Amino acid sequence: MPEKKPLGRLPREAIRLLELPRLPQEVIEGYRALVDLTGTVSDAMDELGIVGVVPAYQLPPVSTGTRVVGPALTVRNIQRSAQVHKAALDKTNTQGESEAHNLAEPGDVLVIEGVTGCSNMGGQSATVARRQGFIGAVVDGTIRDPDQYREMGWPVWCRGFTPVTGKWRMQTVEVNGTVQVCGVPVRPGDLVCADEAGVAFVARERAAEVLEAARKIDAGDTKRKADIESGASVTELMTRKYK
Repeated sequence: MPEKKPLGRLPREAIRLLELPRLPQEVIEGYRALVDLTGTVSDAMDELGIVGVVPAYQLPPVSTGTRVVGPALTVRNIQRSAQVHKAALDKTNTQGESEAHNLAEPGDVLVIEGVTGCSNMGGQSATVARRQGFIGAVVDGTIRDPDQYREMGWPVWCRGFTPVTGKWRMQTVEVNGTVQVCGVPVRPGDLVCADEAGVAFVARERAAEVLEAARKIDAGDTKRKADIESGASVTELMTRKYK
């Protein structure tokens, strides 16, 4: 595989990593096999004293019935101080998520610490992101072109929608650094688990530990559901140990 090189949209020092630190594929597949993805991961993180879950009322999915599991490739945007009309006339676009697209590997999840009120990602950018291998995106901010994401079948979680472009209003200042998503720190290579209930961020070095706890919870929940369906009494359900 050829060595990755920046596109020049950002200063070289703003791109913290050209390659993500990666989890073993069997760990990622283990998370994908969980029946109730974010609920089970959230319970496991509670047991281990880990904070890292954002509920869907804060970051709702654009489309229902979708879920993703994959490593985070991060982008940080900030509000720009330029006069919007002049920036639009001069065509000075300071968004740089294309640097992230350029670094993506199949199965990565685009995670953006963004700005609310203007668009951190539009349909064309999302189309390129998907082509480059991103399986979805989590955006702590607003985006535009919601119909295009739904037509693409590309999963996105965000704060909401706006028709207002971010080209003249925001600036990308970092790729593959630590970002904050609804107060949760996310580093490049951390695991992103997202479904209709919300988003769970699992620190890379604790992913195997969380998966072990989640598998036990998942197995207990599956057994309890089977007992409920088979007609077990309330007393039996309350006295049996499932987890």
